[in-house]
Amino acid sequence: MPPSSLFASMSPRLALAALPLFLAACASGTREAPAPRIELPPGFHHANADRSAPAAPIDPEWWRAYGDPELDALLRRVAESNPELARAEARWRQARAQVDAARALALPQLGAGASVTRRGGGASTGARRLYDAGLDLSWAPDLWGRAARSREAAAADADAQAALLDAARLALQLAAAQGYVRLRALDAQLALQAEAEVAYTRSLQITRLQYEAGLVARADVIQADTQLQSLRTQAFTLQRQRALEANALALLAGATPTDFPVAAREGALPAVPPVPAALPAELLRRRPDLAAAGRQLAAAHARLGLAQTAWLPDLTLSASAGWQSTGFARLLDAPSRVWSLGPRLAATLFDGGARRANEALFGAAYDEQAAAWRAGVLAAVRETEDALAQLATLAEQERQQARLVELASENERVVGYRYEAGEISFLEVATAQNLALSARRAALDVRAQRLAASMALVAALGGGWQPTP
Repeated sequence: MPPSSLFASMSPRLALAALPLFLAACASGTREAPAPRIELPPGFHHANADRSAPAAPIDPEWWRAYGDPELDALLRRVAESNPELARAEARWRQARAQVDAARALALPQLGAGASVTRRGGGASTGARRLYDAGLDLSWAPDLWGRAARSREAAAADADAQAALLDAARLALQLAAAQGYVRLRALDAQLALQAEAEVAYTRSLQITRLQYEAGLVARADVIQADTQLQSLRTQAFTLQRQRALEANALALLAGATPTDFPVAAREGALPAVPPVPAALPAELLRRRPDLAAAGRQLAAAHARLGLAQTAWLPDLTLSASAGWQSTGFARLLDAPSRVWSLGPRLAATLFDGGARRANEALFGAAYDEQAAAWRAGVLAAVRETEDALAQLATLAEQERQQARLVELASENERVVGYRYEAGEISFLEVATAQNLALSARRAALDVRAQRLAASMALVAALGGGWQPTP
């Protein structure tokens, strides 16, 4: 039976009672936006080339795999004191408050009030006071799911803010860990510089003795002195870079450089933890930034559904009870009691296209979030591929660089003996010393790059390669 005939056959009261049910049935046909899907690849294109040792699962505190207590203390300090993390945590608490506010929309509203007014008319009536006190109860049944959609959007926003908090923590800890590696690499470079300065000073002393004995020319002394001075000048660049890295670490730790000094330390850089030969791309699903994008998409979808219900009428049930009297002493008497009870159905018949524009607005916002979510997935795959590609090449480069250091050191030793025997000029000595120093510096740089790439891979996978239970 057509809806018009159905309502025509009902009594007015029955038709009024059935109208909300009919409109609810109409609302159930509201268009649902499909959730986008993207299939992750079964694995990554760049496989790990370093299979010298089995890879253990990474602990949730992933930085502990590098075995550096100072790094552990630094990243804990970042998680506790970084002001950007405090801001993200405050945004999450704001979102949780919005969830509570949205939940309250579906509950009845109770109010109380009291007033006294003075009224008057013509000369025959005079002025009089009117005392009024009472309670008001109103409730808007969630016929079309508006309150439910509001709660859904608020809850998704809160989940997104929680995930963004985790993403910010991971990003800041990665920045601190990589900055710490750069700082320790500079410490190692400065230690190498000090060793080279000792060797260059000894070469200068030998050259001066040979010049005084008439075995070499004055040019050899000048060249040895120039080489030593050049080395001393380079140390200032390293010291300046180290100061800047230390300042950056203090900022990440939520402190000033004075309150958070990072003392210099000699010693080798930590070893790079082994990576599994194959990593499933499914690990990317636990990345907090992708989780945040997914929840933002859900919130946009809920708001789109909320905008679509704007075409349906509002039903409000209200009741009030109180007392009204012209005299305060008689305010609570039985004849002064008043009450009211009834429903109210209201609908907007014409709004100049505002609802249609609002629905188009939230539809476009949903499409934007869907594109952002897909872009985030592709970026996550790329970051992981980049880290794996770097690790694959840097591992072999470090082995080759270690061999180059051995050869350069042996060449420096042999050339030094030949110079002391008077067989060659100091030019060959300087060349051999500079080659050996450059090889050692490059070896430190490659190790630091491997550590940074390893940490980037851990962050790209959301905190390691241990599958989430």
